[in-house]
Amino acid sequence: MRIVLGDHPHTRAVKELPGHEFIEFKPLPPAFARMVRALEFDVCEMALATYLQARDYGVPVTLLPVVMIGGTHHRSLTRLPDAPPLSPGDLPGRRVGVRSYSQTTGLWVRGLLREEYGVEAADVTWVTTEEPHVAQYTEPPYVERSAAEKVGDLLKAGDVAAAVLGPRAAGGQGAGLVPLIEDAEAAGRAWVERHGTIPVNHVVVVRNAVLDEDPEAVDALYAALKEATAGAEPPVAAGWSEPLAKALEIGGRYAAEQELVRTPVDIAEIERGAARWSD
Repeated sequence: MRIVLGDHPHTRAVKELPGHEFIEFKPLPPAFARMVRALEFDVCEMALATYLQARDYGVPVTLLPVVMIGGTHHRSLTRLPDAPPLSPGDLPGRRVGVRSYSQTTGLWVRGLLREEYGVEAADVTWVTTEEPHVAQYTEPPYVERSAAEKVGDLLKAGDVAAAVLGPRAAGGQGAGLVPLIEDAEAAGRAWVERHGTIPVNHVVVVRNAVLDEDPEAVDALYAALKEATAGAEPPVAAGWSEPLAKALEIGGRYAAEQELVRTPVDIAEIERGAARWSD
């Protein structure tokens, strides 16, 4: 099989499996677009929002119940340290930079903004530097595309008041930026306690045709991922579980509220598709 997995501690041993072609992407997100647009790979790590949109538009992939990365995102909403004071509740009518409107970090940030501060996605102009991975998706009218290459550039140029930057960007283009949310770590812990789960960012999908033609090979890969993620820090794990179902339900609800998907996300249907890998 042609497989794309990110460079994580829990994928290194898996990539040593014989008989497969493991394709490296750095950065990883371009692989998501190639998977959902052309089904270029047999198995692919994929951002949650991309998976939800691909499913919404009928892209023939099935979820493997494996969480590759995740975490809270209260620190992901940032501003310049010397900018005027700005709280999340001040964002209506403002411009906020985000790599793509359908980026999963943005999905979780907009969800907490609505839930904790009463800020609707449509209250903000979302300024993006990249198009959606799913080509069929049309962004809402409150989304703009910028010619800037990086979200951090939008902030430094004064084109946006705040920026959404994922954990990996925080140490690069986000270096020196500060979170809008005071005591973001405590706020993140409170979100987890309230919901009984941790936000999921990346999962794994398999082409339906491959699953039909060679289910044993897919099962073997899943078994290797399960072994590799055993003992990892949550939410990284393999297997259908209540925390995964909750994360998918909340992420799906956020996606519908933000006009990322057209129809409600059917968690029971996703679980049925992943039933062969349930413990």
